[in-house]
Amino acid sequence: MKIKKKTIVVKLGTSVLTSGTTKLDRAHMVEIVRQCAQLQKQGHQIIVVTSGAIAAGKEHLNMHDIAPTIANKQMLAAVGQGQLIREWENLFKIYDLHVGQMLLTRADLDDHGRFLNARDTIKTLLKHHIIPIVNENDAVATSEIKVGDNDNLSALVALLADADQLLLLTDQAGLFTADPRSNPDAQLLTEISQITDQIYALAGGSVGGLGTGGMATKIQSATVAHRAGIEVVIASGHKKEVIIDAVNNQSVGTRFTTVKSRLETRKNWIFAGSRIAGTIIVDAGAEQAILESGSSLLAKGVIGTIGPFLRGDIVVIVNHAGKKIARGVVRYKSIDIEKIKGLHSDQIENCLGFEHGRVVIHRDDLVLL
Repeated sequence: MKIKKKTIVVKLGTSVLTSGTTKLDRAHMVEIVRQCAQLQKQGHQIIVVTSGAIAAGKEHLNMHDIAPTIANKQMLAAVGQGQLIREWENLFKIYDLHVGQMLLTRADLDDHGRFLNARDTIKTLLKHHIIPIVNENDAVATSEIKVGDNDNLSALVALLADADQLLLLTDQAGLFTADPRSNPDAQLLTEISQITDQIYALAGGSVGGLGTGGMATKIQSATVAHRAGIEVVIASGHKKEVIIDAVNNQSVGTRFTTVKSRLETRKNWIFAGSRIAGTIIVDAGAEQAILESGSSLLAKGVIGTIGPFLRGDIVVIVNHAGKKIARGVVRYKSIDIEKIKGLHSDQIENCLGFEHGRVVIHRDDLVLL
């Protein structure tokens, strides 16, 4: 039987790359590279989202006890990024494979134009059989390095690449019914078809304390990828042959099966966008039209706004009780929406003296939550 060639994103946490120590575990990194190289040579496309820049910086500078200030983290990341990509380059070179570094921030992906540019870059690398090595650009972050950035980043990279599978390799065997570190009766959940509030409630923290992610951020990442039709596996990065087994659909870790249909690229971006600029509150009629009829949001159904926000921003739509029902790209700024709320579409131009269309959010720019 012919094996389907896949595009696979492999996300590696700091705990996997250091094996719980204060240094990069190069022997284990070689094993990871061997599995990736084997799959690449079988025709699959591999993308690596790597943590570990700060850990690599600490090791290189011998500054393991440095105070964890923002400036120090950025300094360590600036030094560590070079060390980390050099390690990956040398290891993949063993298998005659080239790598290309992509340093991204969430801001790079909030803007749709920059999102598409990043997608073009990653697809061109893959076209030429170059393995993208992706990391959060912590060295130039303008705010504190956030928990779970690389977990969430890996889901966005999976969207960029139109990936088939996202592997989140961590210090735990998968998602359990309880915390296995404190409950001996905890059972591994081997397959999940729907990500519910109960699934989020099962998520715990990371073990090693070296990285910035925990199980909760992996569930967030899985939600974004799952909604886009991308299969997700959370598994131990130290399990033998874990990458190969996951790609070959062997039972390993926790597998999140895919939904039947994928959101198109723009709606993927809207759904996964990190920066929600504001809120639009709608009445019951608008809520019903959006949820049941797939309608656009009209000014007539708007009760109010929470902002401020500008035209082209991503906003969340809530009902009168505050329940989130959708998010979308708004066509009018909040000040203007406050003026036209409750009006019929043909009254917008007379009210404002201009119009950017007869809807507040078009259904093509709207994603249900």
